[in-house]
Amino acid sequence: MKAYDVIVIGAGVVGAATARELSRRQGRFLVVEKALDVCEGTSKANSAIVHAGFDAEPGTVKAKMNVRGNEKMDKLSQELDVPFQRVGAFVVCFSQEELPKLQELYDRGVQNGVTDMELLTGDQARALEPHLSQEVAGALLAKTSGIVCPFELTLGLAESAAKNGVAFSFDTQVTGVEPGEQGWVVHTSQGDFSARAVVNAAGVFSDQVHNWVCEEKLHITPRRGEYCLLDHTAGNHVSHTVFQLPGKYGKGVLVSPTVHGNLLLGPTAKDIGDPEDTATTAAGLQEVLEKSALGVKDIPTRQVITSFAGLRAHEDGDDFVLGESAPGFFDAAGIESPGLTSAPAIGEYLAELITEKLGLSENPAFDPLRKGVPKVKDLPVEERAALLRKDPAYGQIVCRCEEISYGEIRDAIHGILGAKTLDGIKRRTRAGMGRCQGGFCSPRVMDLLSQELGLDLTQIRKSGNDAQIVLEKTRGEG
Repeated sequence: MKAYDVIVIGAGVVGAATARELSRRQGRFLVVEKALDVCEGTSKANSAIVHAGFDAEPGTVKAKMNVRGNEKMDKLSQELDVPFQRVGAFVVCFSQEELPKLQELYDRGVQNGVTDMELLTGDQARALEPHLSQEVAGALLAKTSGIVCPFELTLGLAESAAKNGVAFSFDTQVTGVEPGEQGWVVHTSQGDFSARAVVNAAGVFSDQVHNWVCEEKLHITPRRGEYCLLDHTAGNHVSHTVFQLPGKYGKGVLVSPTVHGNLLLGPTAKDIGDPEDTATTAAGLQEVLEKSALGVKDIPTRQVITSFAGLRAHEDGDDFVLGESAPGFFDAAGIESPGLTSAPAIGEYLAELITEKLGLSENPAFDPLRKGVPKVKDLPVEERAALLRKDPAYGQIVCRCEEISYGEIRDAIHGILGAKTLDGIKRRTRAGMGRCQGGFCSPRVMDLLSQELGLDLTQIRKSGNDAQIVLEKTRGEG
């Protein structure tokens, strides 16, 4: 049985952030993930917002982690080479009677330590964001809010951790956790592992992992949110993220630019029983379109190129469950919005607790810098020409919509924690994320995965093991 100092269960953004912070220390660290890649759960399907921190109830763990995570994002995005923009956010209301609720949010933000907020009239808000609806009576402007790519942030954190010595075991389903001689034994589909400490970052399954170990039980409700994504041609429709006043189930339907130039609408919020049900519905998507139009006018909905749904892990106590829940067992449970924003702070917090618990020492070889797959189309002309002279593969365009080359896809396959699936290529390079949604490039990307990994086409998956694309090959005569 392989022994580690710390095992992290889950390779979403929280697990990856915790692993990276642990890699600042000397030790044997392992991340186990049931999927074939990082970022396959909640972290892959969310609003991609870095929240300012005015929404969380003052004094909650959410409030603390949100504000700290927001503060860390500028430096972190530079170190990890991931796109991040502080575009600012509006929270809008539609009547004079609702203006006091904006004031409440402003006051809550002040209590939480949020800076650069301003209350505006409807006309003042429209002067800054012309497509705001005429129905908008007032707005809270939070200038520290931003947008990020959730795929690239999670990948950046995970690859940085791996670069600094953290081991990753994919396709590894955790089936139980129980006390062992040196701390804990983690039972998995790939065998048993022992660890002095365990971190539960299992997303919508974090209550199950917690309840294996702790007498005081948790209950997670999967909360499904549906989204519509619009083409680049709609990306400039708004320049800020536009929220509506929060309700019982969260921050409501938003309209937001993305760091890649698209426009994002959503999410809905529906509590469901199945922690793996990410299906979209006609009713849910219609709700997204109708509610988004309340705050922002003239949204070019004919430019929708795809829809998707993600699950949030809502814990009954409506707060993050963080810390040592049993000796050497550390929870990061109930991580819903603002979980993406909070992840860097959660990782920092848990790593500090574990360092104190285990007496870990500093890793003098820790390197904070990580480079992502180079975006060839974004390079200056001279740099791009020099790269093409050195390696013509970077000039062989595979994905026409996003202008992604064979060289970039090859780098994604053979990089640290390299891609092994169609979705893995998509998240690292954006091949397949354009207007045709992979209709043109998917067969070629599959061929490249087959060639570079030495796999038969029937072994290529879209995402998990059950997502087979080619069931069998037939050969013609001649």
